[in-house]
Amino acid sequence: MPLAYSNLKKEIRQEHVAEVTLKGLEIKGSFSGNYTISGEDDIVYSHFKTLLPEFSDNELLPLLDEYGVKLNVESSELPGLLRILLAVLPWILIIGFFMYSGSIMRKRLGGGMGLPGFGDKTKEPFERSKISVNYTDVAGLDHAKAELQEIVDFLKNPDKYRKLGAKLPKGVLLMGAPGTGKTLLARATAGEAEVPFYSVTGSEFIEMYVGVGASRVRSLFQSARESAPALIFIDEIDSVGRSRSFGTYGGNDERDQTLNQILAEMDGFSSSDPVVVLAATNRPDILDPALTRPGRFDRKVVLDLPQRKARVEILKVHTKKLPLAKDLDLDDIAAQTVGFSGADLANLANEAALRAARQNNSTISKEDFDWARDRTVLGLSHGDLLNKEEKLRVAYHEAGHALMASILSNTDPIKKISIIPRGQAMGYTEQRPVEDRHNLTEDYLQSRLAVLLGGRCAEKLIFNNLSTGAASDLKQATQLIRQMITQWGMNKQLGPVNFDQGGENNFLGGNVGNLRDISEHTAELIDEEIRLTMSAIEKNVTAGLSENIDALHRIANALVDHEIVEGDELKSLLQGTHAVSAENMKN
Repeated sequence: MPLAYSNLKKEIRQEHVAEVTLKGLEIKGSFSGNYTISGEDDIVYSHFKTLLPEFSDNELLPLLDEYGVKLNVESSELPGLLRILLAVLPWILIIGFFMYSGSIMRKRLGGGMGLPGFGDKTKEPFERSKISVNYTDVAGLDHAKAELQEIVDFLKNPDKYRKLGAKLPKGVLLMGAPGTGKTLLARATAGEAEVPFYSVTGSEFIEMYVGVGASRVRSLFQSARESAPALIFIDEIDSVGRSRSFGTYGGNDERDQTLNQILAEMDGFSSSDPVVVLAATNRPDILDPALTRPGRFDRKVVLDLPQRKARVEILKVHTKKLPLAKDLDLDDIAAQTVGFSGADLANLANEAALRAARQNNSTISKEDFDWARDRTVLGLSHGDLLNKEEKLRVAYHEAGHALMASILSNTDPIKKISIIPRGQAMGYTEQRPVEDRHNLTEDYLQSRLAVLLGGRCAEKLIFNNLSTGAASDLKQATQLIRQMITQWGMNKQLGPVNFDQGGENNFLGGNVGNLRDISEHTAELIDEEIRLTMSAIEKNVTAGLSENIDALHRIANALVDHEIVEGDELKSLLQGTHAVSAENMKN
């Protein structure tokens, strides 16, 4: 029973308390006989418990002695073992925390040696696997596969080359635009050779602790040697193999140490080691020269965007498990996808399948592929986004593009014209080349510039003012003219000189006109020639549209009425037009 301290002294004076036990600030005691609380006659207590106040009370002990209450005192200290445990427990927790943190860091660092205690190599920083794909799973890329076939034969039959003293390349650099199949080709090479495949990305070598990347490189190459013949693949090698003249980091930087270790490991290969290193990049222009010199990555394989025949083969691979409509012609789809990479074609097939599923169709039709292509290239349709005036302006803008493409020589034929907004485009004019182009003539480029400016000139001719709708056309035209002047020498004023000092093709398009090491006077001349060329083409395009104004009206009216005009329908709208030579577009 809890008993208030003030009541305890009262009960002692009334001689109701027989015995108490004092332990710290707690008093336990027993009454002399049964004790009944006032007002609660039916509740009888024999024991009580009381807490002493925090302040010292000198009255309690004399009071207990005066009334003859037996006093017991117990120690308030903890048992010895428990005291030791409480003293050691904080240190146990601290040590356990640091051990756990160290384990986590070792896993993250992949067994790097950058800091003491981080030498655990139970988790390798790379993927080792047997590959099930081979060259039959890689559509197109016949030229690249032919170049790598020698590597495959070396990995399969190294003794054949050892006997003749032949030295095959230690490293092969796969170069190409994103999505062209560099990683897939590397995996297929390992699968074709039936050897272990060690895959790692360049960024996995880089950590904040100096030395970790170099340790990972050593671990990677050591594992490959132990399981030789083997193939090592370093994806995105430009993230670690960037030229040491680029950037502001110093010679002791983690990136530099990692690159140096890669160079040292490749030098450590003997000519007979059946281990080959493949690396992939879309930025060969920024790689360190020490990495690409003979004896390291001395063989370079370029993976181009697939041509029409290759696109058909790629589409067959990505659609072999899809229920295609019987009348679907993959060759026709391939003709519409000029400039698509292998990854783009895989995405196209998937988008077409998704659209067919949404339409509850049992097969995938040409309409599904056309819709998927428009969505991939232009974006989703926005429906009725334009008001009546905007719709008319966009119709004349697209009619200007289409008319110039139709009356000029050396242009790609029109496939479709639309004024349905898609993505950021208010309308579009689609031209489809008859065949893939590998070399662009000056006449073709002049015609291309005229088509780009056709929309702006048509707006100015019909409405006597301009809009922001030609912003993208002007940007493309300006970049194209700058390339013609600075890279291809297609300008009488500046002559056959290449002013582009941006380095090798990096497969990403680059910044057109990123000129270095030219004088201010030359830069001014280039800018002036761009302006003069653009003005001359605009003048000639306006004259060509004026001469065929009736056809311009017919195309625009058809677009307002139907929103889409197909290439075959366009032919009937072009009656009475007069052809214009690309030569007339020159300055």
